[in-house]
Amino acid sequence: MEIEGYIASILIGISLGLIGGGGSILTVPVLVYLFGIEPVLATAYSLFIVGTTSLVGAVPKYRQGLVNLKTALIFGAPAIAGVYATRKFIVPAIPDEVFSLAGFTVTKPILLMLLFAVLMVFASYSMIKGKKEAAGAEPAQQQFNYPLILLEGTVVGVLTGLVGAGGGFLIIPALVLLSKLPMKQAVGTSLVIIAAKSLIGFLGDVGQQAIDWQLLGIITALAIGGIFFGNWLSLKIHGHQLKKGFGWFVLVMGIYIIVKELFL
Repeated sequence: MEIEGYIASILIGISLGLIGGGGSILTVPVLVYLFGIEPVLATAYSLFIVGTTSLVGAVPKYRQGLVNLKTALIFGAPAIAGVYATRKFIVPAIPDEVFSLAGFTVTKPILLMLLFAVLMVFASYSMIKGKKEAAGAEPAQQQFNYPLILLEGTVVGVLTGLVGAGGGFLIIPALVLLSKLPMKQAVGTSLVIIAAKSLIGFLGDVGQQAIDWQLLGIITALAIGGIFFGNWLSLKIHGHQLKKGFGWFVLVMGIYIIVKELFL
């Protein structure tokens, strides 16, 4: 299963390089079902993997002028606070047995996997729906809806902290709608936000979890290698249909996790 896990780690990077936001949604299932890592620890590992790969992906975007640092700071600050507080205080405070219903006990790992599966279903809808990127020019004056940005950033941070996913499918539309960024700049800016909040959120786990740095480093390196290959493939393959097909795959995976955790 480990060999399959290493192959899947490369595929995570390839999917990120090919379709951008949404590719990291597979990280936690790969860690849990192929590497046999306990779900709470898997969400911590996922934060490191997602954060590092997003940081690598953000560098060429920054060089191309597709990162708005002011927006990244305004949106990222509440997201970073949300994810760090969630990993440091909320996740450790969740009891090992959350509740029981009709003889079925929902444990902390089951709860996190179910939350993750629900997020996968929402992410798949976003990818399947597949809004076409707007090709319009950058607006003359950028506007910020500060109350909604604060709320959205905090919600994204808490969700990231709970399930370990980057949340790009939530961040990109928010940047377009609430910060009035052009789509390409929203994608680049979201990578910086995801990198910062994921890596800082991971710090909330250091000292509380026993980290296998060797395994984590290998998986992360494979995912980063996959990103470069995915970026190369993206120049030769149109990503729109790929993203829609990947969305259906994520939907099936989300439903599978729900069924497995509740009934199998």
